[in-house]
Amino acid sequence: MEIFDAVILGIIQGLTEFLPVSSSGHLELGKAILGDNSVPEESLLFTVVLHFATALSTIVVFRKDIIEIIKGLLQFKKNEETFFALKIIISMIPAVLVGLFFEEQLEQLFGGNIMFVGFMLIITAILLWLADKAKDTQKSVSNSNAFVIGVAQAIAMLPGISRSGATISTSVLLGNDKTKAARFSFLMVIPLIFGKIAKDIMGGELTFSSDNSTAMGIGFLAAFISGLFACTWMISLVKKSKLTYFAVYCIIVGIVAISFGFIK
Repeated sequence: MEIFDAVILGIIQGLTEFLPVSSSGHLELGKAILGDNSVPEESLLFTVVLHFATALSTIVVFRKDIIEIIKGLLQFKKNEETFFALKIIISMIPAVLVGLFFEEQLEQLFGGNIMFVGFMLIITAILLWLADKAKDTQKSVSNSNAFVIGVAQAIAMLPGISRSGATISTSVLLGNDKTKAARFSFLMVIPLIFGKIAKDIMGGELTFSSDNSTAMGIGFLAAFISGLFACTWMISLVKKSKLTYFAVYCIIVGIVAISFGFIK
């Protein structure tokens, strides 16, 4: 894998993991543009490395929140942190079930189906536009809300549906505070990412070659640094109701992807 390709794919992952434009969809588009030869033979390992980088950037941005949650859980009391952790667990249920029972069906959608990605990006755009028009409140995410948001996260496993866009939009449309919706969206994905990484490692499906270690390391740094920027920026954008700009972007990229799919 070329260093340039690793940097590009790392930046794509870092930005689109948090910005509501679908990281999986953009990685599919990026691979299609760069060509199959740009993707290493250790494709799964490279994907794991990029996801680990973005998970780490989330931990850095929300380190204070995470420390408070851990402290609250260690007290073994019914406190705010314990209830928040419970909501995170509830939100994970739909995605875990989909991952366990429909993994093979999902993988079939990641074979360079650019047209499908384009249609899903347009759906993402509609969600973002609706969320931006929603009235802001001071309401926090409830247990029932957490499950519904979790369903949105499970649906966002489709390439082209933005995970952050779907979960934040769903939370806001349920009447939750926009800043709290963004915080919950980013924190709820951390256990899933590390769970998926652990599953891939224990499954013995990862292969490593020292020839690609430099490219993977640079890709990791690119994803981590761009992830730090995107995560912080996204929180501010949600609070200021600026999601419509991303809705327009998703529509444009979606139309281009669909057109490319017809030509291809």
